[in-house]
Amino acid sequence: MPDFTNKVVIITGANSPLGIGLATAHELAAGSAKAIYICDLSTDHLENNAAELRKAHPKTDIIVKSFDAGDEEALKAVINEAMSTYSRLDIFFANAGIIGSRTPLSTTTTQTFSQVLHTNTTSVFLALKHASAAMLRSPSPSTASFIATASVAGLRNGAGPMAYSASKAAVINIVQNGAWELGGTGIRINAICPGLIETGMTNELFIQAREKGRLSLVGQLNPLRRYGVAKEIAKVVAFLASEEAGYVNGQAWAVDGGLSASLPVIPPKPKVRKEGSKL
Repeated sequence: MPDFTNKVVIITGANSPLGIGLATAHELAAGSAKAIYICDLSTDHLENNAAELRKAHPKTDIIVKSFDAGDEEALKAVINEAMSTYSRLDIFFANAGIIGSRTPLSTTTTQTFSQVLHTNTTSVFLALKHASAAMLRSPSPSTASFIATASVAGLRNGAGPMAYSASKAAVINIVQNGAWELGGTGIRINAICPGLIETGMTNELFIQAREKGRLSLVGQLNPLRRYGVAKEIAKVVAFLASEEAGYVNGQAWAVDGGLSASLPVIPPKPKVRKEGSKL
């Protein structure tokens, strides 16, 4: 278990009980983080998530904040509160995101496209801008870590609608540029690129699969032949947030069961051995 003793953390996109944000909060709290801000615009599960975290990790301060991750003033207020209360910010996990409309290009509106980029991309830009400034004022900027949630959809076509995919490709580019812009500070900036994971965002797909008795087919396109769960992504986030990943910087890590490792292929049909024949 990575050690996060005395670390102060901000996580956006932490409302879903099935989500990567909440799962990551558990991982960091289990590593003895001093304080974790769990944030989201949606609040229907946020307080319950906080209660769950406090019960499981009573030594970690859990603070709930509701705001739009793309609202610069609201974001700055949370970062300033963390600095005022704890005099440090060590880890920022920019996880807020939406899938947006699944409509084809011909019917995707400018409003929809802009909203997806606002939530998925502008929020990461603002978080990096203001979180890195706070990290530089913290006691240990050389051990600070910024992680953003991108997607395999940002690496290759075919994993999401155009607006979503474009927004996640932009997140990867922000991370790569940020690593160079903050070169020499010690702050590490990375992105994770999940594949098909059961979260609040994908829950509808999983509900339909279960209702139709087809859950075993979900995730069959990747070499592991299964979908992933939030905890598997959270463990990678926790590693990137830790000092154990001290030489990992400017990277987009695919955590997708191998989905992005190949161009599309048709698997060979297994050979059926006739009785009495030699192998």
